[in-house]
Amino acid sequence: MRNILSRFGFALSIAGSVLGAAQQRPNVVLFLVDDMGWMDCGVYGSRYYETPHMDRLATQAMRFTDAYALPLCSPTRASILTGQYSARHRVTSATGHLPAAPADASPYPERAAPNRPLLYANSRNYLDPELVTLAEVLRAAGYRTGHFGKWHLGLGPEHWPEKQGFETAWHCAPDPGPPSYFSPYGVVPEGKPGGQTRVGNITDGPEGEYITDRLTDEALRFLEAHRNEPFYLNLWQYGLHGPWGHKEQYTAEFAKKTDPRGEQRNPIMASMIRSVDESLGRVLAKLDELGLAENTLFLFYSDNGGNTHSNTPDDSRLARIGPGHPRYAFLQDWRRWAGPEPPTNNAPLREGKGRIYEGGQRVPLMVRWPGRVRGGTTSTAVVGPIDLYPTILAALGLDKPAGHIVDGVSILPLLTGTGPLAREAYFTWFPHLIPAVSVRQGDWKLIRRFEPHPAYPAIRELYNLRQDIGEATNLAETMPERVRELDALIDRFVVDTGALVPKPNPDYRPAAVTTDPAAGLVARMCRISRVGGALRVEGEGQTPFLGTAQVKHSGPLSLTLRVRTTAGGPGRIQWQTAAQAEFPQEGQTVAFALAGSEEWQEVTVDVPAAEGTYAVIRLYLPAQEAPLEIAFLRYAAAATGALVKTWDFR
Repeated sequence: MRNILSRFGFALSIAGSVLGAAQQRPNVVLFLVDDMGWMDCGVYGSRYYETPHMDRLATQAMRFTDAYALPLCSPTRASILTGQYSARHRVTSATGHLPAAPADASPYPERAAPNRPLLYANSRNYLDPELVTLAEVLRAAGYRTGHFGKWHLGLGPEHWPEKQGFETAWHCAPDPGPPSYFSPYGVVPEGKPGGQTRVGNITDGPEGEYITDRLTDEALRFLEAHRNEPFYLNLWQYGLHGPWGHKEQYTAEFAKKTDPRGEQRNPIMASMIRSVDESLGRVLAKLDELGLAENTLFLFYSDNGGNTHSNTPDDSRLARIGPGHPRYAFLQDWRRWAGPEPPTNNAPLREGKGRIYEGGQRVPLMVRWPGRVRGGTTSTAVVGPIDLYPTILAALGLDKPAGHIVDGVSILPLLTGTGPLAREAYFTWFPHLIPAVSVRQGDWKLIRRFEPHPAYPAIRELYNLRQDIGEATNLAETMPERVRELDALIDRFVVDTGALVPKPNPDYRPAAVTTDPAAGLVARMCRISRVGGALRVEGEGQTPFLGTAQVKHSGPLSLTLRVRTTAGGPGRIQWQTAAQAEFPQEGQTVAFALAGSEEWQEVTVDVPAAEGTYAVIRLYLPAQEAPLEIAFLRYAAAATGALVKTWDFR
């Protein structure tokens, strides 16, 4: 397919040069903001953030009130570039910074703990090279293609934008956020001697240069270079994602400001939004300066809902971790400006990033195309990232590539006022964090969970979003017919997309949920069993560990374990906080050692304070060569000795 596209593109490129600049085909610019919530600019309702360029763009564009993204960034980005639902392209979580799994590897984990009834498929960590991306289609049609900014769709060079249809690219580490918002951008993280996080072709600028500004500079150079050729520009900003680098002079101004709505009050986020807004203004001004605005389809969009959960320590927690902690300076800066405030507030929407509620996936979308899209208009149509691919192709008069499935529909009739949106319903597939799938049809939204969750016990939640935009009243029990109708749509969607639904866990034992003293411990790459007065751990992989989500604490911990192992060896503790969607690739570990002996030994391991509440803790044990026995595990608050969680098998 790609070779055919390349030959086709060469022919069209020659034809385009003969036609000349006077008949140049429309250009495309996609300005994508990271983690920008539905209420994070003035035209969408914020009274705290200041976004004059976004607000001005709305007067020239069609603004969508019911535009969706996925609850996390990578699935949205993959859907933009393929026109496919995440259930089909299988990038379902934000894991594009992790090593790619082998192509022939099973998407499902081999096993789960006996108290877990289901096995959930893993997300693909990269955008499948076999899929025909939007950039590949446009490049084959003679367009100059450029990607600038966040990618997060593959760690290795074989999955970078240069291999996905972009002839020009400027991107750094494929992590959720940049290594640093300020130059020098390539930094050596804690625990990685000599290894820089810089990848791709990023280059440092003058010391202190802000990456939002630098991305804009690079994008403007691309516009200048291709002003006389049709182009497709991706400007995918790192803001507003962590590590939340900000210009202090802006932050100081917002620290003095109060939100009349009483909802948003984080000056760091306000500062970053101002910088992104300035970037938008510079790009729009350059298009005007070059005389390209009238012939450019311009899209402004976000990759998921606003972040409402990430937080930072207060003064007491900063004192506990101490200045030697690698994140101390950053956390101290956040506390100074934002205190305990999360990045943003999506009110009146419910929750935020990482959740399937409206706050996690409803985002701003504005589309400008002078002479074709009437400025200052509003659409309530339900649209999403899958629709950008067919819309752009339709606007440019290009056919969809043969053999490539496109789930989205063109919204060009909406934009030009020539017809309605031809779609029965819109779906969100999100089998992670709090796993669920949802369907939106008209004003109705049904959420279907795969299993109950302590915080979300209802398997089905039904909302009328016109009457209840905050999803406060679940109508599922009172409207069973509506639930059945929407359930049937979900069933059809699952079959059509080949969604990898959860599978029964073959090791599931219902009794383990309530009676097993190991309840709450998840065994991975090992098998656990009761032997006398101990828990026996037998390794079945290279890195056996016991995981748990039942240690709820926000300060330093002390783990004491009574253990017997004839082989001995190194162990370690790793943790993930409630603010983190995945385990960090590096850091957040404490090592310890166990002696090989026939006798019982007690070992105490001190764990530093997490940057927030512990969500999941993994205890890696040297059980590869010989079984290991545990008499008890005790997690206690290091400061007071108060027990937090105990497993006693004696």
